[in-house]
Amino acid sequence: MSVLIKNGRIITADADYIADIFIENESIVAIGKNLSNTADTIIDAAGKLVIPGGIDPHVHLDMPFMGTYSSDNYETGTRAALYGGTTMVIDFILQKQGSSLQSAFDEWSGRANGNAVGDYSFHMAVTDFNENTKKEIKTMIEKEGITSFKTFMAYKGALMIDDRQMIGLMEEVKKHGGLINVHATNGDMIDYLVQKHREEGKLSPLYHYLSQPEITEAEASERFLDMASYTECPGYIVHLTCEGALHAVRNATKRNQHIFVETCIQYLLLDASLYEKDFEGAKWVMSPPLREKKDQATLWAGINQGLVQIVATDHCPFMWEQKLMGKDDFSKIPNGHPAVENRMELLFSEGVMKNKITLNKYVEITSTNVAKIFGMFPKKGTIAIGSDADIVIIDPNEQHTLSAKTHHMNVDYSGYEGWEITGKVKTVLLRGKVAIDNNQCLIKKGYGQFVKRNKVSQNI
Repeated sequence: MSVLIKNGRIITADADYIADIFIENESIVAIGKNLSNTADTIIDAAGKLVIPGGIDPHVHLDMPFMGTYSSDNYETGTRAALYGGTTMVIDFILQKQGSSLQSAFDEWSGRANGNAVGDYSFHMAVTDFNENTKKEIKTMIEKEGITSFKTFMAYKGALMIDDRQMIGLMEEVKKHGGLINVHATNGDMIDYLVQKHREEGKLSPLYHYLSQPEITEAEASERFLDMASYTECPGYIVHLTCEGALHAVRNATKRNQHIFVETCIQYLLLDASLYEKDFEGAKWVMSPPLREKKDQATLWAGINQGLVQIVATDHCPFMWEQKLMGKDDFSKIPNGHPAVENRMELLFSEGVMKNKITLNKYVEITSTNVAKIFGMFPKKGTIAIGSDADIVIIDPNEQHTLSAKTHHMNVDYSGYEGWEITGKVKTVLLRGKVAIDNNQCLIKKGYGQFVKRNKVSQNI
């Protein structure tokens, strides 16, 4: 199959020009003015933006959590991502304590293989670092193409590792060319505050927020940065939300430390006042929680200063009935928020159209930096000859309203219900095939492929 995209305004992380793109099989073959190649499909993109497919490096599909599972599986979640202009996601494998990394990889692969509509890869969450686990790190990187390893500094007894394990894992991951991702919040302090609020009968969703004050994230981020500095292991803080944590990153740069930082779309656009909506606030119960207006300003500044390299989602949806598990106790509300379909359009409307970021920065933080940091560039993350033909065509002027009635995520509410936004994803190509067009999905489950990744470079 061949496709010719005509007259589009092509935006990459470092370019902005009008040209044609010729695609054959799965790759971009030619880019130029007035291409005369014969193609099976011709798309006129005049007046529209043509960008690399978005990559969301932080999703949780079909994930076991608090006695239930996130409501999007690999089919529904990657299809919804495609509708929103995200052609690839990176999910998190959760190692079970007492089990091997390989068994966790096999379990998650079994859920994804043959079911994904869009492309995907995995991070490996290490919850039990011991001598046996240590031996598996090299295999994961070199054989399976999983080069990033997540650690949790919270969720004691389930996911959390201690600082001793963290240091050991960092040294092993560095040795083999990998990267450590971290959920940086002080789990012991949070557990103390959760117990305290419960004992005081303070059980509404607001106390989820008040159990995770800014200091719990700032302290853990600083501690992680110190350990990464000591071991010289590449580090990546997931879902950073607040001023205190970003200040810790700023301070680390003063000693010439290079650290990668991800925030999520919700932390740029939503704030903690939503938790005051009695139980409706459960829609936004996630960890870390939404923060204050001052933190939003800090994160937008951090993006433009180059301190925040990626905007992801931490997409982890639960049906309203699942959220109701915590109607009498905030600590029993499944943590998570649906956003994988909304990220690209929200960030365009609220970021680019409101002059908070440039178009080039938009592509950088939604696609290019992800591909570079996680070892997929230039196969993914750009529009260039030889790259995968993952392409999104956006009408920058079309206005529309976000709603659970029209979204494709498998969840019965929206975190952005009624939001009026400018900029609509019209057509999406995944590896050269038209996947989304006129709000129809034209590919079936199983088209999505697992993407093996290369070793990590700290220099992006």
